[in-house]
Amino acid sequence: MVGIAKISAFQILDSRGNPTICCKCYLDNGVVADYSVPSGASTGVLEAHELRDHNMRFFLGKGVSKAIAIINDVIAPKIIGLDPTIQENLDATLLELDGSQNIANLGANSVLAVSMAVAKAAAKSCGQELYQYIGDSSVFSLPVPFMNILNGGQHASNNVDIQEFMIAPVGFETFSEALRAGTEIYHNLAKILRQHNMSTAVGDEGGFAPNLNSIDDAFELMIEAIKISNYKLGKEIFFAIDVAASEFYDGENYRLDDGKNVFTPNEWSGQLVKLVDTYPIISIEDGMAENDFFGWGELTRSLDSRVQLVGDDLFVTQAKVLQQGIDDNLANAILIKPNQVGTLTGTLMTIGLAKKYNYNFMISHRSGETTDTSIADLAVATGAGQIKTGAPCRGERLAKYNRILELEHDMAMTASYSGLSTLKKYLKNDVSV
Repeated sequence: MVGIAKISAFQILDSRGNPTICCKCYLDNGVVADYSVPSGASTGVLEAHELRDHNMRFFLGKGVSKAIAIINDVIAPKIIGLDPTIQENLDATLLELDGSQNIANLGANSVLAVSMAVAKAAAKSCGQELYQYIGDSSVFSLPVPFMNILNGGQHASNNVDIQEFMIAPVGFETFSEALRAGTEIYHNLAKILRQHNMSTAVGDEGGFAPNLNSIDDAFELMIEAIKISNYKLGKEIFFAIDVAASEFYDGENYRLDDGKNVFTPNEWSGQLVKLVDTYPIISIEDGMAENDFFGWGELTRSLDSRVQLVGDDLFVTQAKVLQQGIDDNLANAILIKPNQVGTLTGTLMTIGLAKKYNYNFMISHRSGETTDTSIADLAVATGAGQIKTGAPCRGERLAKYNRILELEHDMAMTASYSGLSTLKKYLKNDVSV
C-alpha cells in the first residue's frame, strides 16, 4: 500500500496579489503533487470558513501563516501514513480533526489544500490524470465556457451593479471552436470600447470594466461585438449573467445605481424577466439575494422553464443547503466551487445530489485565482457540461482553458463538446435582437 509520507504547505500569491496556500503532498513511492487554493471576493454567508491572519502589519491582514502552520503542524501529523487513494477516509479525518460546522477551526483553505493535493498525488501514483481518477468515463465531456467579458460589482471598480456579463458559445461542434468564438468576440469588444473612448481595463476575472449608463448598455456592447465577429446571437452565442444580487440587497429591497433605483423582490424578479424577454439569456446566477427566499421562489416560478437559474451564494456548494433549496423549489442549477465546501469528497457529494434531482451544475473559479487547473479536470470528470473561469485574458484564467484544450487533444473522440446538449431545454428562446 502506498502511503502519505509528507505534507508541506507554504504561502504564494493569488491573482489579486493576496496571500494563499500552496500545499505539496509527498507519497512514499516518490510521487509529489501540489494544489493552490483560490479565494472569492463575493462570498456566501454559509461558505466554509476561510482562515486569515488578520494581522494588519502583514499583507494588510490577509496573510495565511496561521493556516499554513495548521497544515504543517496539526494536519500533517494526523494523516502521515494514510492511504491517499481512499479520499473519503482522508476527508473524513480532516473534518473530524476540525470538529466545527463550517471548518472554522482549521480553515477551509487549509483543509481543501490538503484534500486536493492528496487527490492529485493519488491520481499521479495510479498513473492517471486527475479527471480520470475522480471521474467516470461514461460521463466525460468538454464543458461550455461561460466567458465573463464585462465585469461589474465586486469584481471591478466601476459603476455597474451586475457582477458578470457572460457569453456562452453553445452552438459549436468542439470546445476549441467555442473558445475561438468567445476569444474573437472578446477582442472585438475591446475594439468597440476603444472606439467609444471607454476603458479597456479589466476586472478580477479578465472582463472589461468600463463605466456604463445602464444594464442594457452592457448587452448592446456585447451584441455589437458578436455581430462584427460574424456569429449568430441566439443560435451560436447566448448571454448569461451573474447578478450577485446579495451585494445590493438591504434585507428588504434591491438598491441599484447607488440607491437611485429601488426594487422590491417582486419588482426585481420582474426586471430579470424583462431582460430574458429582451435578450437571449440562457443562464442567470444569483438573480436574488442568498437570504431572499421569497424572491428566489418568485424568480423560479417565473423563469424555471425558460432559463437556467444558478444558485451560488444560495447553495455554497454544500449538499445540505442544496437539499433545502430542492425541497423548497428554489433555482434549478448550482454553481460548484470546491473552496466553499472544503473537501473534494464534499464537492463530489454535492454534484451527486444535483444530478439526482436533475439540477444542472456549473464548475467555477474564484475571483482570486491561481494557475492550478484542477477545476478543468473536475468539469470534464463529472460531465458538468459548463465551466465558468473568466475572460480569455489573464494567465490564471487561461490556464484552465488551455488545460481543457489539452484534454480535448488527448481525449480525441472519447469526450465530446457539451454544447447544445447540456442546455437544450433552455434553447427555445425566440428573442430577436
